Amino acid sequence: MSEALNVMLVDDEPLARGKLRRLLADEADVEVVGEAGSAEEARAKLEELDPDLLFLDIQMPGQDGFALLESLPPDRLPAVVFVTAYDEHAVRAFEVNALDYLLKPFDRERLGLALERAREALARRDGAGLDEQLRSMLQELRGEQPYLDRFVVRSVGRIVFVRAADVDWIEAAGNYVRLRIGKESHLLRETMSSLETRLDPKVFARIHRSTIVNIDRIRELNHIFHGDYSVLLRDGTRLTLSRGYREQFERIVGGVPQQAQEA
Repeated sequence: MSEALNVMLVDDEPLARGKLRRLLADEADVEVVGEAGSAEEARAKLEELDPDLLFLDIQMPGQDGFALLESLPPDRLPAVVFVTAYDEHAVRAFEVNALDYLLKPFDRERLGLALERAREALARRDGAGLDEQLRSMLQELRGEQPYLDRFVVRSVGRIVFVRAADVDWIEAAGNYVRLRIGKESHLLRETMSSLETRLDPKVFARIHRSTIVNIDRIRELNHIFHGDYSVLLRDGTRLTLSRGYREQFERIVGGVPQQAQEA
């Protein structure tokens, strides 16, 4: 490791990278050598910059932070501080494997602690020891994980706990998803594709590129046109099952209206 701690920032949110860059500017032995807004961009820059330490956002559009690490050669893995809005499985794995993470929003003091731990980890790095530790954590995360049984929604001044079974449906909202529970709604920083993999397919089904529904909340299905059909929930909400998700939905629920099959 060079005398300065060469750091790279990977986060799809420019404001988040900007905050981290400003906080790191006060660290005399830290130099931010590069930034990236996606896993794809980061992969190319990592090979060129070869940083000592990577601040890595977990949830990003396209490939997530875990996919980025899994794609890197084992002998080219930097030390990593993960950055997350909230991911209970990831946080548990980080703690078990003694790897550090920053939970958004974090402050200067918490960042300083993460840097201290990173310096210690790099100082005692023994060959591939840290690499093997990181690989072990990734295998744990990518292994058999329980499906989400609750959401933890963080907003200014409060934390809301929402049981997954209580959610009626979920809609995409940019880089966020909106959980719909009766007349309430909560924003969660997560992509639809990432969230879909962590939901129990016996409970939730994706019916549109921007919609996931709790199957138990469905009252009836009605054919509309071109293979699409209307999904009526028990509370009167109407959603659309698009043709592209019809086959997948049929496998989950065991059938669709006959008129939709003939469309």
